[in-house]
Amino acid sequence: MQRLSSPSTFFYKRVFPVFWFGLLSLVLAAGLFGTVFAHRPDLWPMLVAPVLMMGIGMVLFRALLFDLVDEVWLEGNQLVVKQRGEPSRIELTNVINVDSSTMTNPPRITLMLRQESSQLGKRVAFIPAGPRSLLGAFKPNPVATDLIQRIDALRGRPA
Repeated sequence: MQRLSSPSTFFYKRVFPVFWFGLLSLVLAAGLFGTVFAHRPDLWPMLVAPVLMMGIGMVLFRALLFDLVDEVWLEGNQLVVKQRGEPSRIELTNVINVDSSTMTNPPRITLMLRQESSQLGKRVAFIPAGPRSLLGAFKPNPVATDLIQRIDALRGRPA
């Protein structure tokens, strides 16, 4: 089996949000301490900024991170997708579209499925494996390109 998803998915999905909200909670607690306990009402922006950043972070995390699957492996003509420890198999012929977003951090590949998977739904999104470079944002993702070529070959179309 060949791993298609990045091992850093765990960090992006689980560690980074805890770090983000934990740090902002500390800043919010410091702001509360400064405004309420030190009787300094001029520090109210210390209360607004962390709450605003938490809201923006939640919107971005929901759009870019929380829908990512944990692992994606290629095994022959099937994808083995693991989400919360449960493996699911998806035939490559069930994939309608391979969308690769390169101008986001982390980069994403989203697979649209012909038939909905019971655990995963109609879309499967993951962070592709492989090295990243500054110029890589302007090139097609090699994992996505390989998947497109494999799917086209299974459909009988020339790649």
